[in-house]
Amino acid sequence: MNSKQSLNEKPVHELLALIEKGEIHPRDVISDLYRAIAQREDQIRAYISLAPQERLMQECERLRDRPLRGLPIAVKDNISTVDLKTTCASRFLENFQPIFDATVIQKLKDAGAQILGKANLDEFAMGSSTENSAFFPTRNPHDLGRVPGGSSGGSAAAVAAHEAIWALGSDTGGSIRQPASFCGIVGLKPTYGLVSRSGLVAFASSLDQIGPMTQDVRDCALLLNCIAGRDPQDSTSVERPCADYTQELGQEIKGFRVGVPQEYIADLSGQAKACVESWVRTFRELGAEIVELSLPHTEYAIPTYYLISSSEASANLARFDGVRYSTRASDRSVEAMFAESRSKGFGPEVKRRVMIGTYALSAGYYEAWYGKAQRVRALIRQDFESAFQLVDIILSPTSPTPAFRLGERLQDPLAMYLSDIFTVPASLAGIPAISLPAGTIEGLPFGLQLIADKFQEAKLLRAAYAFEQATRGAA
Repeated sequence: MNSKQSLNEKPVHELLALIEKGEIHPRDVISDLYRAIAQREDQIRAYISLAPQERLMQECERLRDRPLRGLPIAVKDNISTVDLKTTCASRFLENFQPIFDATVIQKLKDAGAQILGKANLDEFAMGSSTENSAFFPTRNPHDLGRVPGGSSGGSAAAVAAHEAIWALGSDTGGSIRQPASFCGIVGLKPTYGLVSRSGLVAFASSLDQIGPMTQDVRDCALLLNCIAGRDPQDSTSVERPCADYTQELGQEIKGFRVGVPQEYIADLSGQAKACVESWVRTFRELGAEIVELSLPHTEYAIPTYYLISSSEASANLARFDGVRYSTRASDRSVEAMFAESRSKGFGPEVKRRVMIGTYALSAGYYEAWYGKAQRVRALIRQDFESAFQLVDIILSPTSPTPAFRLGERLQDPLAMYLSDIFTVPASLAGIPAISLPAGTIEGLPFGLQLIADKFQEAKLLRAAYAFEQATRGAA
């Protein structure tokens, strides 16, 4: 097929249509992907491991009659895969080979997808820049001197650099949405419980969710169709009828009430405020009503999130003790083995969060820190419940700024944490949120975040698609 645009630059729904018409073969897509990886990966460093091209070429013929036709997907390297190692970008799991696929991986394989490679991340998904990987940082395809965001930075960079046609990420406090914003792609955090966490290496179990990272909103809905649904292997997954999230795409949003929380825009830079004003105008032109609202407990979201997530990380990472996984430093005594193994196996950010969490859960401090954080989390959830009695969708920037420079915030954890200030509240509330490309600041992508009430992904995607179509080519 002769085209100025390589196949790896096309969204998946277009590729599937071309395959259906017989104009291209899945092998053509795979060839273009590996060509792009050969050209760009040395600079981007999106992948920790890649599947052999020959294996994917051979398998795509067998999978050609399934819905996804053997097309490949990049997968964040904290999601279990039997075909490729799952390292979590940590020395602890550097050689860990799972014996089972995560539920989402099995669902994708059943639908005819193949695993292209495992994407880089901040170690154990703890970070906002993918600089905390134990192996190497990933770079932003729009500016190699800047971060791609985190912790799903490898997945975002792979899609943005067209080294993947779509990808899976995981989102605990913004780890899908913030890198999607920084890299200029679409990223969705589903409602907590909509997508199985079975096979996702746990960071913070009451917050973690797997979600799509794609070139456009239709691909996002298509990928969510593949991975959503109740899973008996995950007690937190919810029994709900399976929806087709592509069904409402293209329907108008006239009459939608779009809320703009004042706490999210009060301290934005002039350029960021101008972006928000343009987004508001677009929604008005689409027939939506704009409603100013307040989410009064927003200022407490970051400390609440880091207390809860670090406490849960402290409990979840206790299994990495030098006994059951690969890094073992000493057998002089049990205590020495634990201490030395964890010291050598964990990077500084993981150690910082484990220590915060262990302190917050310790005797005499549990109620003052973890217990109080859980009560504030309930207030943040109530803020959203009240807001969704007034509006259908909430609008905000995904992050206060575009991508920052590599190394710029490594020595200032608080500045790093604040890059997630607009994504963390929806995570604490367990509700769905999407980031989509919606403009630029100084030539760098700047993302729009839309938030909906729990299990309202169809409404969220409908609004996102309407905005995307109205602004296509304008960014």
